[in-house]
Formats: sequence, C-alpha cells, structure tokens
Amino acid sequence: MSDRVQRLAQLQDLELMIREVEDPASKMKEEALGFSVEGLAQLQNARSRLLKQIPKQDLRAYQRIRRKYDRAVVPVMNRICLGCFQALPTSVTRNVSEAGPLPICENCGRILYWL
Repeated sequence: MSDRVQRLAQLQDLELMIREVEDPASKMKEEALGFSVEGLAQLQNARSRLLKQIPKQDLRAYQRIRRKYDRAVVPVMNRICLGCFQALPTSVTRNVSEAGPLPICENCGRILYWL
C-alpha cells in the first residue's frame, strides 16, 4: 500500500473511532460490555496531525467519497473490490505512484488498496 493510501486508510479508521466514541448508543453498549470509552481528545489530536500529512488533492477526493460512503478506502482481494464486491478490470493495477492518481474502483468510486 502506498503511503498516500495508507494515510487515507488511517484517517478513515480515526474518523470511524471518533464517530463511535461520540455516539451515545455505541458508548453505552461498550460500557455495558465493560470497556472504557475514553480518549476522544487523543483521537482528535491524532486526526489533526494526520491531516497535515495528507496532500490536499487526496484529502478532497477522500472527503468527496466519504459523503457517499462510510468507508471511502477499501481493500481489493483477488481482483474484487470489497466495497462494492465487483470484479476489477485488469487495467486497474497495484502500482500506485506517489505522484500519480489514487487507485479508484471504476464501479463504486472508492479508493483501493491491495491485500
């Protein structure tokens, strides 16, 4: 996975964790199971630091996709996008350059990384 896509995947994970901590129903479920739900400030600080490392064009693409889907960055396994479960054409390759465009699923438009 390229550094660019890895940072976006980390951002997605942080945002999902923040949303879960902020959700009262989710928080109650976690606490009922005996888990402590704390650390919102640390998650938000980590998100802020990570945002500074992501190129603006990548962040714009990520945010545009996040408006449509909860998960904007999804894995590919055996040429199948695990966001939409459609086979990818052979033209979509694993080679992602640091300067080139992000790998995007031609069907759902999500950002891809290979397992």
